[in-house]
Amino acid sequence: MDRIGSRIEDQAGRLEYLLHFLRDENPRCRGMEIPGDGEGRRRLLRALMNVRPPWPIGGDFLEVQDAYLQEEARRKGIVDAEALPVAAEEPGASFLSVWRGDITTLRADAVVNAANASLLGCFVPGHGCIDNVIHTYAGVQLRLECDALMRRQGHEEPTGGAKITGAYNLPSRHVVHTVGPIVADRPTRRDCALLADCYRSCLELARSHRLVSIAFCCISTGEFRFPQQEAAEIAVETVRGFLREHGAGMRVIFDVFKESDHDIYRRLLGCD
Repeated sequence: MDRIGSRIEDQAGRLEYLLHFLRDENPRCRGMEIPGDGEGRRRLLRALMNVRPPWPIGGDFLEVQDAYLQEEARRKGIVDAEALPVAAEEPGASFLSVWRGDITTLRADAVVNAANASLLGCFVPGHGCIDNVIHTYAGVQLRLECDALMRRQGHEEPTGGAKITGAYNLPSRHVVHTVGPIVADRPTRRDCALLADCYRSCLELARSHRLVSIAFCCISTGEFRFPQQEAAEIAVETVRGFLREHGAGMRVIFDVFKESDHDIYRRLLGCD
């Protein structure tokens, strides 16, 4: 069968196809002007993917989208979790690493997404949250899988829980989605307990699926306003406690975006 994707051999052509498809299928976006510059086009593609509801999608689109996103990942550079320096060794042949980088470029068994309770991703065009970034570079299939999962569940995901899905066009094999606590002022004892639950729930899923590497983002510290230092202390303490209890033989990566978070985790892991 002559597929559209096989006839589009360059990124510019793929981007052109994706922009026109996503714009024209959505009544809210029809008639939107497509920028002439490459950066503007890439920003618009992300925005169109962000606002797209979990509608069914055809194979032609997925073929082009997957080729485009996988080439973008290759150009950004894929980082192998197994190659990251070990910051600390734990019982049961488990290892902890801290890495400052783009979680969507990390090849691991799973990366953790700080999700919202709907588990459908962030619908705000181009928003900087990790939920938005992961859904963008995984592709529209991730929202479709999350939608099917939540329809079966029949209610929003509770804070502190976790779900596992495919990762699609990310270098990782899976995405583990967890909903962290939202802090109003200072974190309460309940907030701290729920944040610890997030880490335990993710690790339990990883263990039950026999995953050997998992990368955590800084859960709840962004839009959900959990203080960085306290969140990192809970993360390290909870992960270490889990590994000591289960001897899981797992590599756990604390993936950070900010230099300040990098410094905090290095101190907590005894790197300085």
